[in-house]
Amino acid sequence: MSSPAPHRVATIAWLLVATGLAPVPAGAAPVPAHERGPVDVRRTTLVVRSVDRALAFYRDALGLKVVYDQEIVRPPRPDDAAQSERRMRLALLRANDDFVGVIGLLEYTAPRLPEPALEPQRPGIGDVILVINAADLDQRFEKVRATPGVRVATEPYLTSYPAPDGKGTIPVRFSAVWDPDGYFVELNQLLGSAAGTESR
Repeated sequence: MSSPAPHRVATIAWLLVATGLAPVPAGAAPVPAHERGPVDVRRTTLVVRSVDRALAFYRDALGLKVVYDQEIVRPPRPDDAAQSERRMRLALLRANDDFVGVIGLLEYTAPRLPEPALEPQRPGIGDVILVINAADLDQRFEKVRATPGVRVATEPYLTSYPAPDGKGTIPVRFSAVWDPDGYFVELNQLLGSAAGTESR
């Protein structure tokens, strides 16, 4: 099958745990105080055609909770010959943490952005990959599959990744889809300990 691809934005992969679907796995907690640094990965904002269409995927199918949804109005910039204000809608969604790992959905409502010219392909350099964990992958995947605009890349299957110490493996049930705007999303069910949490 042809492989759709996301927009050319910074490549980011991070872990979210689907909201309220199951207890938070052991180890899904802030790092110990003595290991903490001054920087948090706060949010990744996805530029979308329609916030409502994207919410059908991230809120309704994946179960993330909307914590912000507002219109933002910016006055004309000094270098704007048309002297037109800019309007956008921003929605923020969270999983099991209210500060880190938040997803933003940004729709430019005025002026509208042009449609992407390229048919999505497999993710490449400059693309974004979202990695989202769902404890109920089988049931969740059916909701995802039924969401308008979603394209399935890989059906759920069992795989494994090398453990951080190189000894043993981390078992994962892996699947992947393209969301309604062409962002590549891995939907995984983690069956072992996530990298970095083994000692907690």
